[in-house]
Amino acid sequence: MNMLDARTETWKREALMLPIWWQGDSLFLLDQRAFPFEKKVVHIPDIDHLCKAIVSMQIRGSGAIGIAGAYGMFLASRSARTCEDMEAAAGKLIATRPTAINLTKTVEEILQAVCNAQGDWRVGLEGSVIAILDRQLAFERKLGSYGAALLADGDSVLTHCNSGAYAGSGYGGRALSVLRSAWEQGKKIHVYVSETRPYLQGARITAFELGQLGIPCTLITDSSSAFLMRAGKIQKVVVGSDRVAGNGDLINKIGTYMHAIAAKHHHIPFYTATSSHTIDFSLDCGDGCPIEFRNQEEVKHIQGVPIALKETQALYSAFDITPNELIAGIITEKGVITAPYTQNLLVLNN
Repeated sequence: MNMLDARTETWKREALMLPIWWQGDSLFLLDQRAFPFEKKVVHIPDIDHLCKAIVSMQIRGSGAIGIAGAYGMFLASRSARTCEDMEAAAGKLIATRPTAINLTKTVEEILQAVCNAQGDWRVGLEGSVIAILDRQLAFERKLGSYGAALLADGDSVLTHCNSGAYAGSGYGGRALSVLRSAWEQGKKIHVYVSETRPYLQGARITAFELGQLGIPCTLITDSSSAFLMRAGKIQKVVVGSDRVAGNGDLINKIGTYMHAIAAKHHHIPFYTATSSHTIDFSLDCGDGCPIEFRNQEEVKHIQGVPIALKETQALYSAFDITPNELIAGIITEKGVITAPYTQNLLVLNN
């Protein structure tokens, strides 16, 4: 049994909800497009198949695709002969989801280890991948504990998209690590889950994960949050993050911004849960982030079924930007960071 295979067996004994794993001599992932009605296992034989899986949203979520990037570099190493071959593989992986900084950083970390290696760069590569996997899991548990302290017993919490175990390393990703930790501490929280058009990650995945964990939840339409806030039904908002700029601006799934505006208007704390790996200090503010625009057909169809006429024009920005003044705190593995973010986020650089 190789090191990656042994790590998978350890995680299975810990009852983690793994989105992607190594078994035997191969990489496997759960097709997240099939949730919640099927757990469809997909075999990934090479990096090209992995890139297609990321682009097609078979695997998604900043933490999960960061892990996929590490596994992808290991896959590429099996046929690569030179550092240049690995650089080409890194370029392919990064190009699949350019907005998600976790993928870029993870791939570049592996590439740097390869190109700076003395002697055979394959020696120690498996250990580098495992170190990234272990770090991601540790981050989720730590930030979950810090975030849980922000939630009171009896709180109803809104979350958006899926920032959970299947979007991370198997514990709770970002936002759901906070919710899971609070629940495990005995806090009787309730979660409002926005559906998250057009891929319905909230409806299909977040509600599914919360059900597996036994955490009570209610599915709502994306446009319901302001109404529920005004009615006093929501006390906190906790979302994940695909990237956080150096000034604290949040880049996350489309729809996040409107929830943040509604929360600010109703004096409800809005938090994002993230890891230091997702902070992009090269980005002064969110407006400088490349925003991924996806195929308009994804808006015009649900699970392959058309919901608009063929000639209808559609637009799908996969992410939006939430200005830092709308954010009450950034939950990280090193604690909860509050404004001024440009200054206080620097603790994550140490």
